[in-house]
Amino acid sequence: MNDTAPELSFVIPCYNEEGNLRELVKAIRAAVQPLKLSWEIIVTDDCSADQSWEILKELGAGDPCIRAQRFAFNCGESAAQWAGFKAARGKYIVTLDADLQNDPADLPRFWEALKNYDCVCGSRVETRKKGDGFVKVVSSRIANWVRNKLSGENITDAGCCYRAFRRECIEDLKFFKGMHRFMPTLFKMEGFTVAEIPVTNNPRFSGQSHYGVWNRLFASFYDLLAVRWMKKRMFKFKVAAKIN
Repeated sequence: MNDTAPELSFVIPCYNEEGNLRELVKAIRAAVQPLKLSWEIIVTDDCSADQSWEILKELGAGDPCIRAQRFAFNCGESAAQWAGFKAARGKYIVTLDADLQNDPADLPRFWEALKNYDCVCGSRVETRKKGDGFVKVVSSRIANWVRNKLSGENITDAGCCYRAFRRECIEDLKFFKGMHRFMPTLFKMEGFTVAEIPVTNNPRFSGQSHYGVWNRLFASFYDLLAVRWMKKRMFKFKVAAKIN
């Protein structure tokens, strides 16, 4: 691969997505080529128990723009996403899930919005019912309401990991388990501008969802309290002048 940093890095966590990976790569390629941008795909396999890693090795062998890494043991979505950030070389980073519920065809709208904001987040509020069942829709709405209430936020869909942002947004962040749910808030705390755009919410292409009501309502509660504490205690400074 050319040593020149690409303009876009797609960072994708993967756990048991053998039926989605080939179609995902095709969809990303079809979405990015008309934009005439250099790109790479970084997939972090979170120690899948299916054939995901074998498929990733096959895809990587056929295309140098596709890069993959595999955890030695299962670490969770936040860790897989963070490992992808560390491996990514792009000026801009796009995060999305591997199940094709996030539609790569929405990419041009993200790219246009990045002209005015540091980070652009997808929101499925208008389209959730098209791709998700009743329980998933209701649990997501409750989780978003609780997160916004306790954190003082106004993000309509914090659970949507379809985002695009300048790589500077992650330079000073500290990793913690569950952080992928709070990226927009963490970016705002660092002084970056954040916007939301409506995105497509497709039915899962293949396989089963790995996250249920417990994940959305309860598993992230302690993380939410930590983020709330950080918002209250964090401070910003700017050096006006230096001598020597």
